[in-house]
Order: sequence, then structure tokens, then C-alpha cells
Amino acid sequence: MNHGSQLDGVTGASVIVTGAAGGIGRAVAEAFAAADARVVLWDVAEGVHTTAAEIRARHAAKVYAVCADITDRAAVREAFDFSESAAGDVSVVVHAAGALATGPALEAAEGAWERCLSTNATGTMLVASESARRMAARGHGAITVITSNAASTPRVGMSSYGASKAAATAFVRGLGLEVAGRGVRCNLVSPGSTETAMLRQSWTGAADMDSTIGGDPTTYRLGVPLRRVAQPQDIADAALFLSSAAARHITLHDLRVDGGATLDM
Repeated sequence: MNHGSQLDGVTGASVIVTGAAGGIGRAVAEAFAAADARVVLWDVAEGVHTTAAEIRARHAAKVYAVCADITDRAAVREAFDFSESAAGDVSVVVHAAGALATGPALEAAEGAWERCLSTNATGTMLVASESARRMAARGHGAITVITSNAASTPRVGMSSYGASKAAATAFVRGLGLEVAGRGVRCNLVSPGSTETAMLRQSWTGAADMDSTIGGDPTTYRLGVPLRRVAQPQDIADAALFLSSAAARHITLHDLRVDGGATLDM
């Protein structure tokens, strides 16, 4: 996508990006800033302020930051209040915050379940519902949630993560159905393996990149037909499109951005 140019529905809009201190969230925030939106970065990490300053230094857009715990309802509302006082009425939200915890399904109670459900499911519910409530009152808005292809395709060692992403997906689509008649669009982007710090931490060497792309029969992974791992910008471009006026007749959609890894239609 051609960043740095006017984009109907995005340029001049007030935008919230969660999970924006790094990875996919940072790439999303950068893309919206390049399109001259007013962008508020949310993250639980204090580093979000540094990220905002770095993005601000590279673009003419107004960029703000706030530390927010998306698993806390009051914190989410306070972060929204700050965002709208700083950047104006929010019309676009891209929810990229998430947590990855892996481990055998037989041991899911050992922390992975609670962490994934709290951040990926409850956090999504709180952010998306608060976004929709405010947008519906104004009669327009676009909410895009970054989920995962693991929500629909089982992965060895990722049962808790996949379940949390599936819950988030179901909630966002149900929410979108309820607010569609009030001018609010709710969509999902489901990445596959994307080269971020989160993914690299789960790798132990070059063989992991090779098995990700080529597939691994021992873990029932088919590999990536496009023969590459996604870059965060690939996901950001999808979120930018779904947030723009070019997608004005798209809602309840789950856009798979995984290079064909799950072979889903």
C-alpha cells in the first residue's frame, strides 16, 4: 500500500492502535501515521512513549501514547478518555495487543490458559466493546482486531492461544453484527507466522525458520505456500485497508494474511 499519501477514511482520522510498543502494533501505528492520521498508541509497556516519539520524529502526523492495561475495564475507559481528549473523537481502532503462551494442552492449566484468555479474549472484549459503544453513538467507525490463523486451525502446543483467539474472533463478529446497523464496521485480520520478537523468542535456530516455511509433519504444519514469513508491514497494510473507506462495505470479515499456510478459503 502506498503510505505517505491521502487515504479516505484514515487521513485526518483519530485512531487508536493497541499493542503499539512493538511488533505488529508498531507497524500498524507507523502505517497510520504515514497516512497522516492522528494516532494514539496504547501499550502496557512504558516503551510505548519512546515508540510514539520515534514515529512522531519520522512523520508529520500527531502521535500520542498512553500506558494502558487492556484487561482492566476501568483502565480501558480511562485510556479512551485520554485518547479522545488528545486526538478527538476516535473513528478507527486497530486492536493488535496480544499475548503468546505455548505448551501442551495436557498442561494448559499451568498458566498459559489464564494468560492467553485474559489478554487475548477478555482484553479484546473490553477494547472492542468500548470502541463500538462510542462509535455507535456517533453513527460511524471501524474496528479491526488482529487475531491469528491459530483461531481456526489447531496447532501443536498452542491450544490455549488458539482458544483465546477463537473466543476473540467470535466476540468481534457477534459485536459487529449488533452494531452494523449503526454504521460501525468490525473486521478481523488473522496473520500466520510473522517475523516479530514474539515469534523469534519461540525459535531456537535456523531450523525453525525452515520448518515454518517448509512445513513440519511432526507438528502437522503444512508450511507457507508463498515461501516467506510475513513481515509486520504485511499485517499493517491489511489493517489500513480494512479501516479505510475502500472497505466501507466490508464488515464481519476475517482476512487471512498467512501466505496460504492454512489453505482456508
